[in-house]
Amino acid sequence: MAASKGGQQISKVILQEGVYTFETWGDQQSVAEPVVYMMDHYVVGGFYRLHTGRGPDENLNAPGMAFEPLAFAECCNNPDRNRAPDAHPNRFYAYGVIARLALVAAAREVAETV
Repeated sequence: MAASKGGQQISKVILQEGVYTFETWGDQQSVAEPVVYMMDHYVVGGFYRLHTGRGPDENLNAPGMAFEPLAFAECCNNPDRNRAPDAHPNRFYAYGVIARLALVAAAREVAETV
């Protein structure tokens, strides 16, 4: 990590904890990770980042990646207890919970630096 994209020298780094991705997409079973967009504390959409040449423990943000919309066809503000945990509304609800927890953690980190 002596240089960044564009060849600029690196003076500071942020170490981010990686989370294994166990989701797959399509016939080729591409490894897929959800990316969630938020406005304020509301989940407003997102996409899946896919990569056929990477494994579940590798960074998918690399040449060869592809994207698929994360379609919120149903409201996902609350889990649907009548459906399986991995049903789309429940999966999207879980993504939203994790995104909101990350938002709280980031806000606390910012508050501690002020």
